[in-house]
Amino acid sequence: MISFPCAKINLGLNVVSKRDDGYHNIETVFFPVTELTDILEIVESDRFLFTQTGIHVDAATEDNLCVKAFRILEKDYSLPPVSIYLHKVIPLGAGLGGGSSDAAFTLTSLNKIFGLGISHERLKSYAAMLGSDCAFFIDNIPSKASGRGELLEPVEIDISGLYIKIVTPDIHVSTKEAYANITPHIPDISITEIIKLPVEQWKNKLHNDFEKSIFMLHPTIAGIKEKMYEQGAVYSSMSGSGASVFGLFKIKI
Repeated sequence: MISFPCAKINLGLNVVSKRDDGYHNIETVFFPVTELTDILEIVESDRFLFTQTGIHVDAATEDNLCVKAFRILEKDYSLPPVSIYLHKVIPLGAGLGGGSSDAAFTLTSLNKIFGLGISHERLKSYAAMLGSDCAFFIDNIPSKASGRGELLEPVEIDISGLYIKIVTPDIHVSTKEAYANITPHIPDISITEIIKLPVEQWKNKLHNDFEKSIFMLHPTIAGIKEKMYEQGAVYSSMSGSGASVFGLFKIKI
């Protein structure tokens, strides 16, 4: 079976509070970007095999999220060996959710290939074990995310007629960097209320809390956002904790 794990962007991101477990509660809206995908092929095999091409991933095979997804299901179901081939296109560590998407699509593909009959809610539970935003890619529809990103609620967003442009600089933003100088707060207006407004009104209302600290550390990323607006973007923002920046345009740039 061949599938195409897609990227996501964050429409707004508020860091709401610090949790007792050391993580943070957030509020954001995940939006799938189906124009930017990896390629994932899973077939039955006489032995387990994982092969990866495209963008280099400097990690051991067992640390890859596709492999971890297989291992999670293998514990609860009698899965035969498979051959997993992953071609990476989505930039790594860029706030686009590429690895999480690969893991979620692995879960859904295995469920279909072997007729496991796992419900979407159960698949989301497995996905949440693999990463905070993995569960989003099970349904893969625009969703408000809260908690660590695993609590999802579908939302309606109309950006029809707009083009998404994504720029990813060669900059790695660590989680520690992203949360530096972040002061958790509850926003005056919920993101879900803001996205109901026309996109033209998002610019001064829909914010990513990570931008303030990341832009100070990496002015190049701030410059990309400025360039998006210079090129005519209706709205632009850093996605997640960066380093990717996206712009919504009325014409293809």
